[in-house]
Amino acid sequence: MTKSALHLPRAFFARDPRYVALELLGKTLVLNDERGRRCATIVETEAYLGPQDQAAHSRRGITERTRLMFGPAGYAYVYLIYGLHHCMNIVSGVPGDGTAVLLRAAQWTWPQDGPSLSGPGRLCKGLGIDKAYNGADACAPTLHLLDAPALPPEQILIGPRIGVDYAGTWAKAPLRYSIAQHPQVSVKPGKTTTKRSVKGLKRPA
Repeated sequence: MTKSALHLPRAFFARDPRYVALELLGKTLVLNDERGRRCATIVETEAYLGPQDQAAHSRRGITERTRLMFGPAGYAYVYLIYGLHHCMNIVSGVPGDGTAVLLRAAQWTWPQDGPSLSGPGRLCKGLGIDKAYNGADACAPTLHLLDAPALPPEQILIGPRIGVDYAGTWAKAPLRYSIAQHPQVSVKPGKTTTKRSVKGLKRPA
């Protein structure tokens, strides 16, 4: 097995969610269950920074819904929005942080074509991810991510997250990461995303 085909270890996720979100770009999400093997390359993510982040579910502390977010890194946190669409996050940081990374968009790699994976709801629907995956180990044979070379900074766009207008100043925090000019990115560059440096990322004041 080549280095690029190695599964991402739990230590990859046990870090600041901003760096996890950034470095997940270009990595391949793999599902291998009763529906068969499905693979897609991650092209857009969002970081959620814990209880102080007013856009994060964990802002209300530990609840039955958010308990997973405060647990060990590398597990899936899947929830339903609007009673219709599932969204998948990967828990990050260390236990107690309440941080996670939302997978917003991806590109099919196996099979080579399928339903659009542009947007977190479409990503989950297309890949067959539902509440059955809530709490699943993302470092296991059934669900995991494959390593790939890091993208150069000029190929990455950083901007505000989508659909979190209720979060005050946190709504404008540059916590959404995408591959520049990729057709599957859910909100195209030039609308709410601007190019920023990927070095020295800071939390908003």
